[in-house]
Amino acid sequence: MHKITAAELWEVRKNCVILDVRSPGEFNKGHIPGASNLPIFSDDERVSLGTLYKRINREVAFLEGLDFIGPKLRFFIEETKRLAPNKKILIHCWRGGLRSKSMAILLEAAGFSCQLLEGGYKAYRTYCREVLVDKGAQLILVGGKTGSGKTVVLHELIKLQEQVIDLEDLANHKGSVFGMLGRGKQPTNEQFENNFYDCFSTFDLKKRIWLESESQSIGQVFIPDKVFRKFRNSPIYLIERTFEQRIDRLIDDYGQFQKRDLINAFKKLEKRLGMHHLKAALGAIEVGDGAIACRIALSYYDKAYTRSTIENGFTFATSISTLQMTDKKIAKKLILTAEKNGL
Repeated sequence: MHKITAAELWEVRKNCVILDVRSPGEFNKGHIPGASNLPIFSDDERVSLGTLYKRINREVAFLEGLDFIGPKLRFFIEETKRLAPNKKILIHCWRGGLRSKSMAILLEAAGFSCQLLEGGYKAYRTYCREVLVDKGAQLILVGGKTGSGKTVVLHELIKLQEQVIDLEDLANHKGSVFGMLGRGKQPTNEQFENNFYDCFSTFDLKKRIWLESESQSIGQVFIPDKVFRKFRNSPIYLIERTFEQRIDRLIDDYGQFQKRDLINAFKKLEKRLGMHHLKAALGAIEVGDGAIACRIALSYYDKAYTRSTIENGFTFATSISTLQMTDKKIAKKLILTAEKNGL
């Protein structure tokens, strides 16, 4: 059967279904975006086999594995037919070992066209971390204080056919103590990285890529060190908005949420705001005065933004005068500015 390298993955997967035969626990921790999980062993079975391998020997573990697999063979074939009607599949496990090879032998006997990912999921992760981000892509960061509308401007850039990675969307979090409001569970850190690399891999790396200027942590996930170092050496265009404009946008963004959710989020800022300001913010929320609550929040976030910009080493910042411009016009101005700077 044919083997492909991690570098070939994105081209090959256009015409086949990726089957990840690792256990559900391994898959849920992190997987290739778009892959389907068809585990050879359950989590409990995998633990049991690992124990046998360590305490007795490989042969005993192998035979026990056959007992686990035997009753599932028909299911593997029928489930693969459902997942891959065209019968073209790419199979991988953790390191390209016995699990993926065994599944490929079974499915080829059942009439499927199988390819194996050489080195498995581990090789994919290594390629993404060590090779993909080193291909010389020109990144441009869009910065600005809280409420500047950075994410909306990024979406306008997408409409203008620009290449954009929405980190907050990948992280399922807006990056502040309020960032989880209206959102579901965040991905694992490993899956966040995979989602980022997958998005990155689809772009023309000879053209610029836009991202929002973020701190390294977005909620509970972190931008990989190597990627973040690249951010620090990339140009940043800062969107300028008046204080009142930013308050209006924050009210539009967060005014829809329940008071109790806003109050719980504000309480996480107690040490940073101080009890006096926290009580004032909570009181404003209770009476529906979003403007006052936003003013208090921004008193902290504006200082934090300035401090974070310095601490993270973002030195290539250019302010873009956008005070009276629509989000679409800002996006167009960013493109013109980038082109004037040869980016």
